[in-house]
Amino acid sequence: MPLSFAKTGEMNSIKKVGGKEDTKRFLESLGFVPGGHVTVVSQNNGNIIVDVKESRIAISREMANKIMI
Repeated sequence: MPLSFAKTGEMNSIKKVGGKEDTKRFLESLGFVPGGHVTVVSQNNGNIIVDVKESRIAISREMANKIMI
């Protein structure tokens, strides 16, 4: 299931990062790597704030749809 469907406060494991090669590389540089853990902190107007590798990052819903948990 895509990260955009995750419940707030629930820790999830990243299964796969999709998208074009540039998009995958960008997301992996932010810490979204298969096997890593991610927690949704909040969702607001289509943007999602997540906790990944002890950092809070805001990503769009489109980007969150490319991250499978």
